[in-house]
Amino acid sequence: MGSPSVAASWKQLLLNSIQSNSHLNHSSYLQIATVASNGRPSNRTVVFRGFQDDGHKIQINTDSRTRKIDDLKHCPFAEICWYFTNTWEQFRIGGQVDVIDGTNSDPVKLQFPFNLYAKQRERSWFACSLKSRMQYLAPAPRILFASEQQPTETPTLDSSMSPVGVFCLLVLNPGQFLQVDYLNLKSNERLIFTAGQDGSGETHWSVEKVDP
Repeated sequence: MGSPSVAASWKQLLLNSIQSNSHLNHSSYLQIATVASNGRPSNRTVVFRGFQDDGHKIQINTDSRTRKIDDLKHCPFAEICWYFTNTWEQFRIGGQVDVIDGTNSDPVKLQFPFNLYAKQRERSWFACSLKSRMQYLAPAPRILFASEQQPTETPTLDSSMSPVGVFCLLVLNPGQFLQVDYLNLKSNERLIFTAGQDGSGETHWSVEKVDP
């Protein structure tokens, strides 16, 4: 079947899985795989930060100094993967990723008065705990650690302070001619949700039941 409402069905499946596994600390953790400039895959664990504006775009916070940002500049496509241990369900979701940082000069993203991308980044920043925000004040990732370096003053962060420059919001859009692959090992069921666009540019989803 093909319909915009099909997108809601895979999203509801995911929300149900998150709720059913919410008593497990790892239920909000997922993996995101990118492609490096050398053509090799790169994978890491991140935290699910919700859906953007109640739509089907998935939000992830990250540091602009991490390798995933370089990877996404080389290739803007990524795939995320969740496995829920309590319900034996796996979600693989591919799509194009928008990188929303504090230096974005895209006139569409920064047009007055809406400036929606900057506001979304700010909302995501303040939705984080103060402890989580403090991580963005740390030295750049992967810098060689000097064991004999002189101790520095512990940075402080006012809870009302706007997002620091290295804070990035990643928005993965599954509706870029890619798929949502749902596997339920308890029911031995697998569904493939595929997005496409019609002549007017509107996104439509179709779903097929396939062998696991």
